[in-house]
Amino acid sequence: MLRFAPLDAGAVRVLLCDADDNLFASEQPAFEACTAVVNRLLADLEIERRFNARELRLRAAGRNFRAIAQELAQEAGVAIDAGELERRVVQERVQVIAHLRGALRPHREVLEPLTELARRYRLAAVSSSATERLDACFEAAGLAELFPPELRFSAEDSLPVPTSKPDPAIYAFAGERLGVSGAQGLAVEDAVAGVRSAVAAGFPTVGNLQFVAEDEREDRVAALRDAGAAAIVFSWRGLGELLAGHHVAGAARSGPS
Repeated sequence: MLRFAPLDAGAVRVLLCDADDNLFASEQPAFEACTAVVNRLLADLEIERRFNARELRLRAAGRNFRAIAQELAQEAGVAIDAGELERRVVQERVQVIAHLRGALRPHREVLEPLTELARRYRLAAVSSSATERLDACFEAAGLAELFPPELRFSAEDSLPVPTSKPDPAIYAFAGERLGVSGAQGLAVEDAVAGVRSAVAAGFPTVGNLQFVAEDEREDRVAALRDAGAAAIVFSWRGLGELLAGHHVAGAARSGPS
């Protein structure tokens, strides 16, 4: 298991927040649109495997389309031309963003606790998703003012070379830009890939199950712990309670709220 310093709530200056299915319930609608693009790509590459939206989400949550496409092609022993991959990346982005604009709405149980947390901490988004997609989601979810563009970090667009979680590069980049390291930055993640990314970059991490389906929560708790999460909460309100109580990592777990 990856190891890191215990969570010290008193040291936290910045909350480094994953976006998809953490700040807004975007994974399901995003994968509904993404699955169609993935299956077309597989067919064009003469790969027999096909996915439904739930299968793809459970396999690929926390990572972007570029990483998914490369992984599926590699598994099948098929090469994707770089230009063709970029064309598919753009195609998927356009279709997913259009779908998300119509699907997302402001969520009171996110907006209210985050507004409270913003009075105590600086908020930043650290995501595998493309900047254009993040911008659309933040507007649709009513979070644009809490997370202005300069505090949105994309593994697809912010780095010199696009990558995806669990690569720690986007967390390392965000920490450098924000001037925080170690206990000064607390990552908040819903997916295993995201926890691994943040922990590898040296940030203590809390798993947040706000938008995780009830029937997936038990397995997700175990997986997030195994990935290195210092604590698990069930909502953004739970995170506020965790930080206000200055709990110690490893023992802290805030129940449903």
